[in-house]
Order: sequence, then C-alpha cells, then structure tokens
Amino acid sequence: MAKKNKKIVKYRRPLQINIGMIIFFLVFLYLAFYVYQYCTRVKVQPYEVTEGAIAGDRNFTGIILRDETTEYASQSGYVNYYIREGKRASVGTSIYSMDETGEAAKLLEENTASEQLAEEDVISVKKALSSFSLAYSDMDFSQVYDSKYSLEAMVMEYANFNAASTDEQLAAQLGGNFSQIRTPVSGVISYSIDGFEGVEASQISESSFDRSQYSRAITHAGDLVEQGTPIYKVITDDNWSILFPLSESDVTDFHDLTSLNVRFPGHDLTTDGAFSIIVGADGGSYGKLDFDRYMVQFISERYLDFQVIMDVAQGLKIPVSSVTTKNFYLVPVTYLTTGGDTDQEGFNREVYTENGTLVEFVPATIYYSTDEFYYIDTSEDSAFHAGDYLVKPDSSDRFQIGQTASLQGVYNINRGYSVFKQIEILAQNNEFYTVKKGTSYGLSVYDHIVLDASAISGENQLIYQ
Repeated sequence: MAKKNKKIVKYRRPLQINIGMIIFFLVFLYLAFYVYQYCTRVKVQPYEVTEGAIAGDRNFTGIILRDETTEYASQSGYVNYYIREGKRASVGTSIYSMDETGEAAKLLEENTASEQLAEEDVISVKKALSSFSLAYSDMDFSQVYDSKYSLEAMVMEYANFNAASTDEQLAAQLGGNFSQIRTPVSGVISYSIDGFEGVEASQISESSFDRSQYSRAITHAGDLVEQGTPIYKVITDDNWSILFPLSESDVTDFHDLTSLNVRFPGHDLTTDGAFSIIVGADGGSYGKLDFDRYMVQFISERYLDFQVIMDVAQGLKIPVSSVTTKNFYLVPVTYLTTGGDTDQEGFNREVYTENGTLVEFVPATIYYSTDEFYYIDTSEDSAFHAGDYLVKPDSSDRFQIGQTASLQGVYNINRGYSVFKQIEILAQNNEFYTVKKGTSYGLSVYDHIVLDASAISGENQLIYQ
C-alpha cells in the first residue's frame, strides 16, 4: 500500500488590528516626538532685570615723563653712594664717591658690618613691598624684575648712607685714589637710568609702550664703572606727566575734558590731573595728565598702571549676552492715528480691491520713537510690509514703507514668548550694561529677559525653560 502524505501545513492567523492597538501606537508616536523635541530644543535661561550701577572706570598704562638730568662718571673706579633713592639734594651735596682701587669698599664694609638698617628704613622697604604686592599682575611679570632692582638699590643706599661720616678717614688712607662727586644742580636723586631721560611728550609712539623692549640700568654701591657711564640722574622739577594711548572711543569721551580724576591702585592714591590730548610721533592720539604733586612717590617707576574714574551710571543692570539688534521700518510720527471708537494706535493703510482703492485702519505695535519716526515690526508676521502705502490722517499725503533702521534691545519673556524691547545703554563693562530706566518702550525692574539672545530666533517664540 502506498504511504499516506503526513505533511502538515501550519495555519497562520490573520493580523487583527483593533482600536486599542491604534490608540497605543498613536500615544507611542506622541511620546516619542515629545521626547525628541525636549532633547533637541534650545533651553532658554531667563534673567531678572534689577536696578544697579556700573562705574565707568577705565584702566590705562602710562609712561611717566619728568625733567630729568643724567650725570655721568667723570672717571673710572668703584662707586659708593651717599644719598638715598628719592631724596632731595641741594647744589654741592656729595652724591657718591669714586675709589680707583676698591679699598674704600673694604673699609666701608668693616665699618658697617655690625650696623643694621634703621627702623624708618625698614618701614620704607616694607611700604615698597606692599605697593608691589597691590599692583602685581600675572599679565605683566616683568615688573617683578623692576621691583627687584628698585629694592636692591634702596637697601644698598640705606646700608651705605652713613658712609659720609668716614670721608675724611678714607681720603687720608687712600689719598688721590679716592674722590667725592657733588651734584651741580639741586633736585631729587634717582639711580635708575632707562633712556627715557629727556624724552618729550611729542616723541611718544606706540612702540614706547612695548614693555618687552624696555630695560633700565641701576649702578649699585661697590660696582666698578667706566668713565662716561650714566651713574645717576637728578629730577629738577616737581611737575611730571603721564602719557597714555587713547582709543577712538576714549578720544570721543575725553575730547572736551580738561581734568581727570585718577586712581593709582598700587599706591592707594587718588588725585586730579590736568588733561589734554596730544599727537604722538606716530600720528596717534595720546592722553597727557599733568601733576604738580606726588612726583617722589613714583620716582623709581617709568610705566604706571592707573584708573580714570568716570561718572557712575545708575539704571537697570542687564548682561551683555542679553543684548541683540533688530531692524524696523521707519514711519513718520505724523501718520499715527487711532482706530474708530477705540484708543488703539495704528496707521491708515491703502488696500487694493476689485472695486478700487480703500483705506483701512491697521493696529501697530510701536517699539521706539524719535521726534521724526516711529519704529514698527519688519517680520513676516507683521501687518505692514515694504511697499505698502500709508495715508496721513485728515490728508491725502501718502508714505511708502521701506526705510529701515536697527535698534539695540533684549527679548522680554514675561508672557512665555519673546517680545523685543529697546534699550538705551548708559555704561558698560565686560559683563553688564547699565541701561536707561523708565523709557516708553523699554524695560522695567523685575522684567524677565533672555540671558543669551543668540538662543532666540525672533519675536513670538515660545520659551521653554
């Protein structure tokens, strides 16, 4: 008998779609889309507007110019000073001695080995260290070496100040190999020589402020010097000046001022200086501050950091990152009107129909105004577009929309969507603006604005925080 075919074919049940599955699928799509939107949308961080002030202080680095007379060594030998840095000497005062053999230094060392610095000298050194600490900046490390040289010179002078009392003994022992040098003019003594002695204000240029090329020489007591070497200088006048470069904005802000209030942070000093603007050797604009006091406090310095104290601007304080610009149409103020029985402001616009030209009232949002123009929106959602004609109230005069201008402002998000608000900046620093308070179309205290304006694409954007 033939075998029976025992092959079994499985029965596939048809897919049954019911209303429950459809609802579940739609809910899944909705949740997936919502999660995707949440993960990819830009998060907007708000900022609450507060009242505040920004001091418009400006920081500068200037070059000090004085009436300086450089004196040179009349012979070769070992030098020993009698006058301290920054002290005033009259005509004929012994400034230093010159020893051709070097024996004077040994005798002085024997006479002063057991002596210590006087208390007032120690206080002066501490003040110099304190001034350096207050003015120190990592961005200007070269001033460490300048201060080191100044302190070395100061200690040397203090240690050898009493040497003048042994002059007669040294002269007797050394004979013609020892001589004293006296100053031919009166003034304040300094031992720092840097090549700026005798430089006029009109000779200053941008290269003068290149600290990397700056150097100065200080001859220490006991050093061997050659004849003709610059050995000290005399500042013959208490009047001194600071020259500093000005940017275009500085020139605009300072051009009508004759005096500036300045602060020297490293010296805990604030004073007024006569101000003028000069043209340097390179044709650039430079500020010039003239003083008749405090010259001695800066005797060892050539470059000086200082602040110009400006008026403090009171207003609303907002971050720099919140500010953006936006273009607007300009419409003459004489074209503004109100619509019908309401007090809503807007403009009469020409509308072209099959039956002819009609004039209709269109409400408008005013963003800013001047004596001549109102600023209205230019976005695609605006009721007004370039080429539209407006009709002047109670007149046949027409104005075609097209002229634009930009405004600085921020995006207000009080209502959950972005609204542009114009601002008037009064002062600024690196982080904040102070803007005018109480403007007709601007901000108020406690308004919420977008912290980063670049996160907003335009007006009426919904805000997700």
